[in-house]
Amino acid sequence: MLDENLPKRLKEILPPHKVHTVRDCGWNGVKNGELLRLMLSENFDALITFDRNLKYQQNFKKYSIPVIVLNAPDNSFITLSKYRNKILNLLEKELATGPHEIK
Repeated sequence: MLDENLPKRLKEILPPHKVHTVRDCGWNGVKNGELLRLMLSENFDALITFDRNLKYQQNFKKYSIPVIVLNAPDNSFITLSKYRNKILNLLEKELATGPHEIK
């Protein structure tokens, strides 16, 4: 799942993974805790976000889902597309619950 703070085109460069955006699911504006709950109920495997504060705002013992946090200078497609290989490498691993930061 791509958080709403990421460009939707990012999903096009992440094959072979099936990637949805928050917008695809009709979840725009949903608060982070509720988003994580919805993702768990719909069997999503991970959240990719630009929200570096998420790790301080959520109790990941309550929401057992991995979160990939992109720590980049901005959230433009051009900038974030450079993180493609790092994202794919993380998605290939069995990630522990909670935040995993990519720089």
